[in-house]
Amino acid sequence: MSNAKNPLSDQKNQSAATQSVHGGTYRSPHGETSEALYLNSGFVYETSAAAEARFMGDDDGHIYSRFSNPSYDMFQDRMCLIEGAEAARATATGMAAVTTAVMSQVRAGDHVVASRALFGGCRFVVEDYMPRWGVESTLVDGRDPENFARAMKPNTKVIFIETPTNPTLELVDIAAVAEIAHAHGAVLIVDNVFATPIYQKPLALGADLVTYSATKHIDGQGRCMGGIILGSKELIEADVHTIIRQTGPTISPFNAWVMLKGLETLALRVERMTQSAGALASFLADHPKIEKVFYPHHKSHPQYELGMKQMSGGSTMLAFEVAGSGANEARHNEENAFKVADALAVVKISNNLGDAKSIITHPATTTHQRFSEEVQLEAGINRKLLRLSVGLEDGDDLIKDFAYALDQI
Repeated sequence: MSNAKNPLSDQKNQSAATQSVHGGTYRSPHGETSEALYLNSGFVYETSAAAEARFMGDDDGHIYSRFSNPSYDMFQDRMCLIEGAEAARATATGMAAVTTAVMSQVRAGDHVVASRALFGGCRFVVEDYMPRWGVESTLVDGRDPENFARAMKPNTKVIFIETPTNPTLELVDIAAVAEIAHAHGAVLIVDNVFATPIYQKPLALGADLVTYSATKHIDGQGRCMGGIILGSKELIEADVHTIIRQTGPTISPFNAWVMLKGLETLALRVERMTQSAGALASFLADHPKIEKVFYPHHKSHPQYELGMKQMSGGSTMLAFEVAGSGANEARHNEENAFKVADALAVVKISNNLGDAKSIITHPATTTHQRFSEEVQLEAGINRKLLRLSVGLEDGDDLIKDFAYALDQI
């Protein structure tokens, strides 16, 4: 009989699906099957000397749930395994993750370069919020890596990108932009929400920090808010941790526990949703009342080759333009897009995404409504565009739902 240790005893040797179920788990002396919920704010110490050691960092135990808690640890450790990261910190929301990640890497007088196609809140952080504190920003068309190279300055400390972008599913070449960032001594931060950690690994492609809105696919059932930042120990345990500890954009223990339970089915859910998304993309691309479909693994996508190269799956999100909604892009040429969304029975109108339920939204009047028409069009957002997050419903039902809705125009 061999005394060799089972290689799968090291969770790093497990697949992402297995890590999603077991990764990072540790049990109390009670030996519970499901992870315990540590719903508490503070911790006690055996002695005053033990408290001192904890605060000095000589003891790895917990101090206060504003920045440290066993429920956070399990969620963060499990995400590190799936993402291939050394360390992580969970936050109260996805926007808290993005804001903390960017702020942790810059100081007054620094410069940020970002792709212009961003979720509205993310664009606000780099375009409006950071300049208030003396950090200037430049937005570029992220589809061409050379645009980032041309925008770099001696004081550029961060490049921030989404890929695929929200809502038009433009792609950014992560490896190429990482090379540009590092050549200038800058940090690359990637918002990986649309691709999910199942289908895209930004750290392996050269990114330094990755952010997620855990509210989306990680919870995946519209229950709790959360976010997470992942990267090297050097970056996470220094400035990222310091900002979270001192300013408090922290996830709650309960929400961290919910995210843990969501991770158990992440791979299963995302794979099923992706199958339906791919089928819907093909159906819509062939429909005479659809002008364009944007899906990274559909051959009609203008960056299809890049999508196949850096994403192992097309993921759950797609966007499309409804025909006949107006040729001149005037302010209210969304009539047919509204008719399609309103006629759907299975798919619901909401601005969330990554949910078990299929969700559709009209970005120009919801998630990106605060931007001028000029800015919207620059980012590829016209009044005919609808963004669809594909859920877990039967794929044939979803196709039938859209077939009926499109017949109404």
